[in-house]
Amino acid sequence: MYSEDERYMRRCFELASHGLGNTRTNPLVGSVIVHKGRIIGEGYHHEYGGPHAEVNAIRSVKDKSLLSESTIYINLEPCSHFGKTPPCSTLILNHRIPRAVISNSDPFPSVSGKGIAALQTAGLDVSVGVLENEGAFLNRRFLTFHEKKRPYIILKWAETADGFIDIIRQDGDPVGTNWITDEVARTLVHKWRSEESGLMVGTNTIIADNPKLNVRRWTGNSPLRIAFDRNGRVPESSNILDGSQDTLVFTCMQERYSGRINSVLIDHDFQLNEILEELYSQKILSILVEGGQQLHNAFIKSGLWDEARVFKGKMMFSQGVKAPEILNPPSEVIHFKGSELMIYHRENHLH
Repeated sequence: MYSEDERYMRRCFELASHGLGNTRTNPLVGSVIVHKGRIIGEGYHHEYGGPHAEVNAIRSVKDKSLLSESTIYINLEPCSHFGKTPPCSTLILNHRIPRAVISNSDPFPSVSGKGIAALQTAGLDVSVGVLENEGAFLNRRFLTFHEKKRPYIILKWAETADGFIDIIRQDGDPVGTNWITDEVARTLVHKWRSEESGLMVGTNTIIADNPKLNVRRWTGNSPLRIAFDRNGRVPESSNILDGSQDTLVFTCMQERYSGRINSVLIDHDFQLNEILEELYSQKILSILVEGGQQLHNAFIKSGLWDEARVFKGKMMFSQGVKAPEILNPPSEVIHFKGSELMIYHRENHLH
């Protein structure tokens, strides 16, 4: 059984998750206000630059006089600095809310412990660490970005029952995807795309599949497309160079791109950590890596990944491009009609 504090904190998590894909570099935050065992206000952080969860929750309370007898639940420490919005810790104090329950402290340097300290100094009853691990998992992108100084990396691929991700391509073979998964799984991938800051593929995947790398089967924002074109092999007619959405190309070639396509010059012997440093500097919070084999293997070999989502279909290729291998057992397996989804977590990197 969950305690009363845990039950309301779970509601904060649920509310916070609605902001996924819209908060950019900000965390996912939900807030619930409870008066004598009854929820009188709720809110969450909807989008980057918009009001924080605590603001929306307090605004939703019809009778503000009840706030002085209420408890506010927040899954992340309230801010104590002026950023895009005024400090939420000050707002809580101004409304004389006597108790605050918080899941996680905020690693962002401008906040980190200061919001909690401000409430405690003012005499509030403050509880910290309620469902801390679950709160950290919810904000694993945000926490990884600030603690490891790089984006949160999610690897994704589909493999056949006999362990291949593609057939062997010959010159002259048609360009396009050899589908392994069903329509439901493909729709789910578009939902995933809408939830991340960036979407990355390697050169061979662009040439073989000519992907659009946008969100079509789901509502939401299309992420930044991140591609590699070290030697200018990517055809100018490729969908990824169509200028329809923001695109970043890592390349050794000078002055090949324009419009919504930006390039970063790299050396021929570049390392993945250098790529991630650049993406961190551009405030890319998370990346979904969709292929191909060489890129996935590079991430796995370097240990620079956090999560992997692997579809295993029922069809057989007999021969082809071998799927990457993760030696750890999956933490979760979800069964679909035409495939199963295995979800891996590299380590318990959150506290």
